[in-house]
Amino acid sequence: MLDFGDYTVVFRAYNEGFAYRFVANGSAWDSLVVMDELAEFRFPTDPAVIFGETNNLTAWELSNTVYPAVSAIDSGKYAITPTVFTDSANAMTWVVAESDLHAYPGMYLQKQEDCLRGYWAKSPKKVVMGSWGNFVTVVDEREESIATVPANHAFPWRIIIPTKDDKSLLNNELIYLLAEPCKISDTSWIKPGKSTWEWWHCAIVEDPALKNRKASLSTDLYKYYIDFASENGLEYLLIDAGWNNLFRPTELNPNVDIHEIIRYGKEKNVGVWLWMVASTLIQNHDCYLDTVSAWGAAGVKIDFFDRDDDMIMREYDALAKACAERHLLVDFHGCSKPTGLNRAYPNVLNYEAVRGMECMKWDTSTNPDYRMQFVFGRMLAGSMDYTPGSMRNVNPDKFRPIDPGLPVTLGTRAQELAMYVVFDDYFAMLCDSPDAYRKDSTVLRFLQKVPTVWNKTLPLDAKVGEKAVVAKRTGERWYVGGMCGWRGAETHVEMSFLEPGTTYTMTLYADADDCAKDASHYSCSTSEVTSETELDMTMASGGGFVMVIEPNK
Repeated sequence: MLDFGDYTVVFRAYNEGFAYRFVANGSAWDSLVVMDELAEFRFPTDPAVIFGETNNLTAWELSNTVYPAVSAIDSGKYAITPTVFTDSANAMTWVVAESDLHAYPGMYLQKQEDCLRGYWAKSPKKVVMGSWGNFVTVVDEREESIATVPANHAFPWRIIIPTKDDKSLLNNELIYLLAEPCKISDTSWIKPGKSTWEWWHCAIVEDPALKNRKASLSTDLYKYYIDFASENGLEYLLIDAGWNNLFRPTELNPNVDIHEIIRYGKEKNVGVWLWMVASTLIQNHDCYLDTVSAWGAAGVKIDFFDRDDDMIMREYDALAKACAERHLLVDFHGCSKPTGLNRAYPNVLNYEAVRGMECMKWDTSTNPDYRMQFVFGRMLAGSMDYTPGSMRNVNPDKFRPIDPGLPVTLGTRAQELAMYVVFDDYFAMLCDSPDAYRKDSTVLRFLQKVPTVWNKTLPLDAKVGEKAVVAKRTGERWYVGGMCGWRGAETHVEMSFLEPGTTYTMTLYADADDCAKDASHYSCSTSEVTSETELDMTMASGGGFVMVIEPNK
């Protein structure tokens, strides 16, 4: 730590990475106006970079541009963080990130001269309603400064995570561990879990008594989803847009009886989450959250923040705290990336800030190659609202965007299942229709049992942009998940993590021999394994596998 009187600079070094932060020690003033911050990132070589390039300060669901070297990036271009750098010649990978961000804008990286420098949104001077349907707050005019903070403010940690083994990134928790400790004394009510959800597949179900598509949302339709969740051990139902007035949430869709749906859910032991607009809650979160809590909702999905300036970052904190006080779980959507707020408020189960499965409705951007990029960058920041579970898996030659309707997705069925193991996703969707799962009892059995939280995580094999293989345990059951990009991949799995002297039954879900023709084809087999078992696995283009390993009784 270096003490400069009015401020100190704190340095920390761990096996997982290096971090520094500024801490203001001012006592002669009430607040500080921060005009700018200088943070330069230089590397000993000229590494390739996975650059989540953007031309605005409003979106984090971005495709990546892969540059062969930092020097290849045009001056002035900038990208979201975490940002991943790779030097294959020297077998080095670096991730640049930040943690413990409060009342301060999020950091981007901008190419300037011969390095990358931190770049921040200026503080809003005038905010208006605009963007999507005029229900999103838009910065119309900005100050010259980037933030105004208390005189004793602790600024965000600036983090560099270096590694010579990419698999170490699959369980690196430095961003979380540097964040503010838990502020909730009783966390027993916080329960991660899986959820059924109607939005992705446009509420299309096969029951002739229920009309399809969002225009026909109804109480009976949501009871149909609750019945599916209850039958299959899913903890939640997420009700997305259409149940109320966006600007006045207590004005309900007359066809959707929220009170009855929540009551029915409680009867079936299924909690109900409600989608809401961030701007509406920000304007009057006490009133609306009091009402949602009084109804008995389990949580809220808060959408369309679309900013990470100092003003909106205060609102993330305020909403997390307000929801915790009312025992409401939180899924931040249309938001900036997490920086550890979920440690202070673990009721915040998920952030989006990833180009998730919803984009398959419109384009090919969230494909297997992209997935093998963000698991080494974005996922280090925290749990992701990726919304997996598609049952219409196709290869590129069969893909076409479908919205409205029943979308298709890129990658194999085995990769789709592996997402539930490889991805950190504490509020995991089953994005497809209940009818689609009922038609494949083998997949449904897997989805019934797969956890969303784990007692132990062991990375097994990884290469940035190519493959990720990880073993995770809950209780006595182990899961091994593997995923790869379009090039396909091979991996060798040694099961030395199992208890010696114990025999286990392994159920293996893997790419079928013909999945190059039909990506929905997969194989399912069972065998006995021990801690001495070793297996060679081949993953198809855009493929993967899952092993479910249970001790024999």
